[in-house]
Amino acid sequence: MNVRTLCLAILGCGDSTGYEIRKLVTDGHFSHFVDASFGSIYPALTRMESEELVVSREEQQDGKPNRKVYSVTDAGREEFLAALSKPAQKDIFKSEFLLLAMCAELMRPEDVRSAIDLQIEYLNSELEIIETAMRSVDLKGRDWVGDYGRTCLTTSLNYILENRTELEAIAGTSLRPESPLMAAE
Repeated sequence: MNVRTLCLAILGCGDSTGYEIRKLVTDGHFSHFVDASFGSIYPALTRMESEELVVSREEQQDGKPNRKVYSVTDAGREEFLAALSKPAQKDIFKSEFLLLAMCAELMRPEDVRSAIDLQIEYLNSELEIIETAMRSVDLKGRDWVGDYGRTCLTTSLNYILENRTELEAIAGTSLRPESPLMAAE
């Protein structure tokens, strides 16, 4: 799925500005699907407008510049549905935390503890995002998606909470004088 399809999905839920779309993609209920930046959203909206997949209107604001609000057209809805009928790309999972965990033996114990605490905080904040998002989306699949996301995050969180002492025990073991990495110096 690409930025174009993501914009059409968001506009299918209601009219939005480019800024609102970006907000939904970064910390809103569309933040778990596709990464998109202002640098990719606005060109996609411009192209889709020239292809008549979306239309825009200017709205005046008191004391601020006018804002451009986008709406999806029937042709845009058709393109979105066509995009949904294509097989989904495989999920992408990348985690800097897991790299830190893999290299815990090279880290100071206090840094490993801090990394674990920050990951726990992050997972809890992601769970909060899901709870908020599920209240603001009016699609029938939202509960299933919310349950799926909650399950993935809760499983990760529980694993860390139940096994953090194992990772903490590894921390710094290659920093000790008897370690092969330290002996090479």
